[in-house]
Amino acid sequence: MRRKFGISTMRIAGGVLAVSMLAALHAPAAGAAVTNGPAATETAGHLPNPAARAAASYQALTKYFEAGHNLLLEEYPNTQQNAYSYVWPYSQAAVAAEDLAGIPGAGRKASAEAERRLAGYQPYWNDTTTPKGYDSYVRPPLGGGGDKFYDDNEWIGLNLIQHYQRTGDRSSLNRAKEIFALVVHGWDTDPTHPCAGGVYWTQAPWSQDRNTISNGPGAELGAHLYLLTRDKSYLTEAKRMYAWAQQCMLAPNGLYYDHIDLAGNVEKTQWSYNQGVMLGAGALLYKATHDRKYLDDAKSLAKASLAFYGAEDRLWKQPTRFNSIYFKNLLILDSISHDPSYKATMQAYTERAWKEVRDPATGLFHFADGPVLLLEQSAMVQIDALLAWPRSRYDELA
Repeated sequence: MRRKFGISTMRIAGGVLAVSMLAALHAPAAGAAVTNGPAATETAGHLPNPAARAAASYQALTKYFEAGHNLLLEEYPNTQQNAYSYVWPYSQAAVAAEDLAGIPGAGRKASAEAERRLAGYQPYWNDTTTPKGYDSYVRPPLGGGGDKFYDDNEWIGLNLIQHYQRTGDRSSLNRAKEIFALVVHGWDTDPTHPCAGGVYWTQAPWSQDRNTISNGPGAELGAHLYLLTRDKSYLTEAKRMYAWAQQCMLAPNGLYYDHIDLAGNVEKTQWSYNQGVMLGAGALLYKATHDRKYLDDAKSLAKASLAFYGAEDRLWKQPTRFNSIYFKNLLILDSISHDPSYKATMQAYTERAWKEVRDPATGLFHFADGPVLLLEQSAMVQIDALLAWPRSRYDELA
């Protein structure tokens, strides 16, 4: 079973212009950590550039989270019984390494580190099931394995696609194809279910939810595979996943709800990563089909979500691990339809985080009391790394 991270669920409504978000992000948060001493003064006076920030944050990640066998801890300090992280946190560290390797001039060491992180997926791989896929936890001899989560596998698939687009590594593309076969296997085939269809969140017996976050990234992965192979079966499945989420999860305010259970109950929290994957899927489906509807969908969702999260400091209240996914997908859309507010919102967010919640002594980000999560540290690396990418290369993102 995968650990469920504690996030308070809140019902969200309303929205304002995107400019309000930028103002909110530059404003100090109530109760924000205040750093003292020479390092804090230096940071406040001269903020490092995004590439330098990303490198420093990743260096802190490797210093405090390394656990041997190319694996990582789930948190620091580690209070868990598990010796290693679950696959979702690990995947986000691997994505961070790939984002760093994609910065122009990053060099061989950054590329080698991205390769090392890909090698760290192997202990999670389960080839004894049909279809094959990544378990939520490391398998024997390092651990006992775990249930498969479709979104976990989709994040890895997208990581592999981005790696393939940077390096041309065919093994990464082939593994992404295997992952997509698993995702398609997760489609609900019972026509009697409320909002029949959709990819389930997990194979675990304790959940039969179908989520925006198991369908949006699936649509993105399928669209990428179609664009790379021109195999129409990938496009067919991607369009089906996108259409299900739009039909069953789209809220009246233009944003997406979280999931629906088999009793027809809809969980209406509007997380930032759900908006990200759906606007990213729309952008990619537009590239694949040239159907203007998909691009219009993506742009409308970007506008609505920027307005929504700009109110009441909502973006700052979202988990950073969700915001990093949201931001990357805004850049995917920006590769097709430029809007400077996308990158400006990212910039304001990460500068606020660097000033308010980063410990200059360790380089770790403390968004909440208690241990620092690998997910949050990885997310900050991702955001700053992507700010160092030129827009001309946003079409390589996945």
